[in-house]
Amino acid sequence: MRSRRFVQVDVFTAEAYLGNPLAVVCDGEGLSTHAMQRFAHWTNLSETAFLLAPSSPEADYRVRIFTPTVELGFAGHPTLGSCHAWLLSGGVSKQSGVVVQECGAGLIRVRRSDQQLAFAAPPLRRDGPVDDATVALIARVLNIEISDIVDSQWADNGPGWVAVMLRDANAVLALKPAFVEGLDIGVVGMYPPGSPSAYEVRAFFAKDGSTVEDPVTGSLNASVAQWLLRTSRVVAPYMASQGAALGRSGCVYISTDNEGDDTWVGGHCVTCVSGTVDL
Repeated sequence: MRSRRFVQVDVFTAEAYLGNPLAVVCDGEGLSTHAMQRFAHWTNLSETAFLLAPSSPEADYRVRIFTPTVELGFAGHPTLGSCHAWLLSGGVSKQSGVVVQECGAGLIRVRRSDQQLAFAAPPLRRDGPVDDATVALIARVLNIEISDIVDSQWADNGPGWVAVMLRDANAVLALKPAFVEGLDIGVVGMYPPGSPSAYEVRAFFAKDGSTVEDPVTGSLNASVAQWLLRTSRVVAPYMASQGAALGRSGCVYISTDNEGDDTWVGGHCVTCVSGTVDL
């Protein structure tokens, strides 16, 4: 056990304590998987990240991401928060303006602009329409009628998301879900044209036998953006909102490159806690 640099970062917000917190151990070298998982269980945040030296010559750093119970190959807000912590620790990227993160999902590009960080959305592992039985299950979980679901789509880029669209943002904010029953469910509803945000997002998953809502979810916002852009429901650049139902104010900025091949998911990061941890 030794003292290691530690930060807690609020992601997808420019104002502290209104986004999604992430614990980051800035020097994870020498820690076993068991030690990482035990610490992530202790922090009890949605994710805890550990920064390591890269194994790929193209990467600037490597990150391992843990929920309180499992390791994830990729997650959105830990990607931005880890990059923020790495830069704060003095990291210098090989490419100007772009940081390359190595994680379980491979190499993820993170770019810096206008005091924001943005990651290139990874390819979907599963997409396409959702079968009727799963849609019916989601309706029961969300305590709504099947007819309230305007559209649905598998949106799995690692965590396993399935996404549904409701008639509008107010319908999303009004949800009072029951037990999620093993699904990771994303819900989206559009705001009227001209609103500051294009749509409202909520994310639900099961934890310890109950339903948990994530404050701001980078991976879900990435796959939802790919879905909505592909179906021409939105035009980039735009902003999506998440967290209002929890008293948060997450802002997720979506853009595409000039060719439209990459979808970028961005936001601000704020350091809230800085010090050391004995691990």
